[in-house]
Amino acid sequence: MFALRPRRTRTRTERGVAFPSPLVMLSIIAIAMAGFTYVATRDVGPVERKVTTAAVTSPETAEPTPVTPTRTAKPAPTIKRGEVYVEVFNNSGISGLAATIAARATQVGWQVVGEDNWYGAIPASTVYYPARLKSAARQLSLDLGIGRTAPAVEPMKMDRLTIVLTGDAA
Repeated sequence: MFALRPRRTRTRTERGVAFPSPLVMLSIIAIAMAGFTYVATRDVGPVERKVTTAAVTSPETAEPTPVTPTRTAKPAPTIKRGEVYVEVFNNSGISGLAATIAARATQVGWQVVGEDNWYGAIPASTVYYPARLKSAARQLSLDLGIGRTAPAVEPMKMDRLTIVLTGDAA
């Protein structure tokens, strides 16, 4: 039926060029560049120079007057409460706590956009903030009497302040 033929074996010839690995090529290039740099800069003298101060020749300026730097107070950034979104979450067993605090925040001028229950372990009532709203979080915590602020974490939204209330906020 089918005749089995012996397989031809190929013999390798010694023709062709073996290319070195990229690491060897980079090493050769680095050594060549170092040698070129050495040859190009070996006859250059030192570029260090001694710097001296100029002598004062005028008798009027013989005694220098001390200069005291003046500090100008940086104006505190104004926080526009109505432009900052706030979400209020209840993490206590007190019914309606989030609604009560949300109403107080609205009366002060904050824009409360939601209230709900929070499930998880929070040690104390906290105002969570994204990095750009850190000063607004401090102001909100002062307005509502919440003593703790912290950077926002997932799953909190990063475009607003998030208040998580515990039993200490009642």
